Amino acid sequence: MTLRVAVVGSGPAGSSAAEVLAKAGIETYLFERKLDNAKPCGGAIPLCMVSEFDLPADIIDRRVRKMKMISPSNREVDINLINQEEYIGMCRREVLDSFLRNRAAKLGATLINATVHKLDIPSNNTDPYTIHYVDHTEGGAQGIAKTLKVDAIIGADGANSRIAKEIDAGDYNYAIAFQERIRIPEDKMAYYNDLAEMYVGDDVSTDFYAWVFPKYDHVAVGTGTMHVNKASIKQLQAGIRARAAEKLEGGQIIKVEAHPIPEHPRPRRVVGRVALVGDAAGYVTKSSGEGIYFAAKSGRMCAETIVEYSNAGAKIPTENDLKVYLKRWDKKYGLTYKVLDILQSVFYRSDATREAFVEMCGDLDVQKLTFDSYLYKTVVPANPITQLKITAKTIASLLRGNALAP
Repeated sequence: MTLRVAVVGSGPAGSSAAEVLAKAGIETYLFERKLDNAKPCGGAIPLCMVSEFDLPADIIDRRVRKMKMISPSNREVDINLINQEEYIGMCRREVLDSFLRNRAAKLGATLINATVHKLDIPSNNTDPYTIHYVDHTEGGAQGIAKTLKVDAIIGADGANSRIAKEIDAGDYNYAIAFQERIRIPEDKMAYYNDLAEMYVGDDVSTDFYAWVFPKYDHVAVGTGTMHVNKASIKQLQAGIRARAAEKLEGGQIIKVEAHPIPEHPRPRRVVGRVALVGDAAGYVTKSSGEGIYFAAKSGRMCAETIVEYSNAGAKIPTENDLKVYLKRWDKKYGLTYKVLDILQSVFYRSDATREAFVEMCGDLDVQKLTFDSYLYKTVVPANPITQLKITAKTIASLLRGNALAP
């Protein structure tokens, strides 16, 4: 009997998982509620993702080789990629997600435009799960209620994951991202041709940063903050609009977006034969707020584990089999999350520490370490002398800004 796997959610995590499963000959069902969905997102992807996930050139709107860090006092530090072969890719999520979803479907995944609202969980390790969903391709606006039986499920349905709720995966802290897409005059757009800006300060985010990222024919201007401060999100957005006002002058808002972003992995990411990936699992990094690459990578790793333990699609994987994916994930990326968590707790806690952070970003050793880590997705170990220099410079920056707490 062929193994049947449902993937709920067709963002980078779900589509990457469905692609692997379909290629392996597993009967794959890919659920997506909104096929034209455009998730609010800065849209930055690291260089390694372009080659690793075989993304075509037209997916990338802009190749950013310059970053401008702007402190609370409007001190600017320019960070430039020296190697012209390297860049940060800027993309629109509706374009990227559509490409990945369609590729999975072409490889054999059955794409279902539907909202999943309930799971019937079996009492043993062999009976199927029953997915209850509303099919939006039939029955008009109301859709038609249907069911599907599958042997395993990958939940890739975002921070508000229905699958996570159905398996009682537990809650996590989350942030709110708010973003406006703004079409600005051509001369001002030229300024952002290969440049992205990051602003820090209590006026733009109490615990994160704000951004101006270039897209195809507009810029994405946004901010994020922890959900406990969500009442102030529009005030913070007004803050970034004010800080970047001169560069955005004459711009027209073409879209307003908001979305929750997880801040920590869920307490339970595998329950029975159900595994969570991407935002549903909580795989967004602190400090940088990055999630696209980690979503796609987690979907791929989870699906590869299912293929490996299903013995060519015949055997139903167990909970212990699926937990191998978690062990591999935590071993590969656990340190990255810990390091970025520490950086956020140290540098984003006051305007004084943010000033120190921007000052530190002007150091060439710090820039190289940061870009190497971001572009190639590893916590790159500097040699001991360089590491000591960076540590000393960090402490010196904090001391100069009187930012070290007792």
